[in-house]
Amino acid sequence: MRYFSTRNKNEGVSFAAAALTGLAADGGLFVPEEIPSYAGGVKNSLGNMDFCDIALETIKPFVTPEIPEAALEDMVHSAYHFSAPLLGVGDRLVLELFHGPTAAFKDFGARFMARAFSYLRRGEDRPLKILVATSGDTGGAVADGFFGVEGISVTVLYPRGRVSPLQERQIAGLGGNISALEVEGSFDDCQRLVKAALGDESLRKRLTLSSANSINVSRLIPQAVYYAAAAGKAFAGKTDPDGEATPRVKGGKGSNRGGGADYGVRAGQAVTFCVPSGNFGNLTAGLYAMKMGAPIRGFIAATNANKTVPDYLESGSYEARLSQATISNAMDVGAPSNFERMAAHFSWDEMRQIIRGVSVSDAETRETIKAIYRDCGYFLDPHSAVGWNAADKLIKQGLSGKSPGPQGPLAILSTAHPAKFAETVEPITAKVPVPPSLARAMNRKVESRAIPAEVSAFLEVL
Repeated sequence: MRYFSTRNKNEGVSFAAAALTGLAADGGLFVPEEIPSYAGGVKNSLGNMDFCDIALETIKPFVTPEIPEAALEDMVHSAYHFSAPLLGVGDRLVLELFHGPTAAFKDFGARFMARAFSYLRRGEDRPLKILVATSGDTGGAVADGFFGVEGISVTVLYPRGRVSPLQERQIAGLGGNISALEVEGSFDDCQRLVKAALGDESLRKRLTLSSANSINVSRLIPQAVYYAAAAGKAFAGKTDPDGEATPRVKGGKGSNRGGGADYGVRAGQAVTFCVPSGNFGNLTAGLYAMKMGAPIRGFIAATNANKTVPDYLESGSYEARLSQATISNAMDVGAPSNFERMAAHFSWDEMRQIIRGVSVSDAETRETIKAIYRDCGYFLDPHSAVGWNAADKLIKQGLSGKSPGPQGPLAILSTAHPAKFAETVEPITAKVPVPPSLARAMNRKVESRAIPAEVSAFLEVL
């Protein structure tokens, strides 16, 4: 597979070059020359396959020939010792993506990426420095994924005062080959500093640099796996039992047994995914899974007040803007980087056929957290609550006849465990059960360095 910059389709590079470079020389993002299709046997078996087998079949065409199948198989089994259960809550499905070590969906991309980098750089003497901007969960997942990996160091930039206390401990509490910078600005400022450093020719002559944001294609591609696995499961009429980290009150309404034929799940029906969206890497990965042949009907792009993409879907005019701080902080992105990838693959008309954009306020987010706990005995984190409320809005519009509502099974992506946002969730509900992985992180000491949101300050640190 060859990869091209979103800004230049004439010069292709290998997967290894795209992954290790992170950002194209012209400032564009790498995209594959084509989105491959699942073989017929795989496509028809997604509902019955093991998660790691789906990961192997999904990722393989994107990394061939740089990563042989045997090595890739070892990587996915090493990375994914946890699951992504699809279960019923109230009247719909929830795809829980927080059963990994940092209790956020970013674990799926970051853990594969760390193993891919280690393999692709085998035999290298010069150390690699990875730069990552985070609005919350990315930094913790990348830090965990690369912690202790020989020959690789990670510098994480996060906006001061805009991540939760637990997220900060995950980002800045490991030490070792992981360092953290607290930027006096927004996530957009952090992202701008990383892009400036990656594009600084004099710096690149002295340091071997790469990125670990969803701008890096090696982190984005593995995220397509859980879409394919969940879509296949729903198409087969199945759901999962609750997992160890499932934040449900015992006896709460909804399936904790698994099985199927509930919550709109019927064999032979494609699923609609509602995706809480900030930088839009997660939704881009879902689009890849859909193009590969996973049985997906479409997507709901659920944003908080930072509604750049919903506005684009409505008007056809893309206007990046300054980010606004909200209680769903990991989605506080006013200029989503991965929109450039989406636009490289799909026209405005094509996007509108498969994506519906909805914006949700903080007040609506809080009310949703309260309602789902009260009615279903289930804890939502603020980001997942944005997704739930966005789906509610479209369902109400459908019932009123204003526009078509979601058809077939509807699955909300739950992107982070609510215990990561206890200071927001618990005043509305009750004490959130804490999974073991987060309990350990809470005891870490934060060690970070504060810098202004200036490129010169960041380059000086590097």
